[in-house]
Amino acid sequence: MSRTTPIVHKTRTQVVVEVLREKILSGDIAAGEPLRQSALASEFHVSRIPIREALLQLEAEGLVKFEAHKGATATELSVEQVTELFELRVMIETDLLARAIPNLRDEDYLRAEKVLDELEIAFKQEDAIATWSELNTRFHTCLYHLANRPHTLEVVHGLNTNCDRYIRLQLQLAGAIAQAEHDHRDLLRYCKNKEVDKAVELLRSHILHAASTLRDLVAQKVA
Repeated sequence: MSRTTPIVHKTRTQVVVEVLREKILSGDIAAGEPLRQSALASEFHVSRIPIREALLQLEAEGLVKFEAHKGATATELSVEQVTELFELRVMIETDLLARAIPNLRDEDYLRAEKVLDELEIAFKQEDAIATWSELNTRFHTCLYHLANRPHTLEVVHGLNTNCDRYIRLQLQLAGAIAQAEHDHRDLLRYCKNKEVDKAVELLRSHILHAASTLRDLVAQKVA
């Protein structure tokens, strides 16, 4: 692991979380790699307390696993996890979208379109991969927030955090970005036209197609 600038401001734990999360999601820390608290404390120039707090937060996000006699490791990719996470997304997000569409206004569509523009620019920049999932989540949130289900939306954000590294894998496959851009634009159009059934069906197929592709990809990686 590369040396990290000593932490001066911000919550120490949160800075450690952000750095470690990005390293796991980007693959700099490989699945199954041990995360030794003493080494991390030395690298970040902090005590073990914020390191342990950060690892516990990353465990809650599904990126770190604690095992007896082994300590913390970066979690392995899992076909079963892909299936569960993406099926949950289908159930929850299609319901949110159906509830939200009747309440969406012109300013919501403008906000969603602006985020899509940013996402499509980021897709063309190799150094912007870390922003893909965040922008994708922001776009979908623009369409879901008027479902008036704030707790459900929090669940979706948690699922998206757990899906982040899988989404990055999928988007780096040939043709995946073009398909995502096409689906997003069509989804926005259906929402504008208040075509609830078409929007819900497209969202369902959009998520399930990603899951199917990822199951094949992850199965190859763990074989």
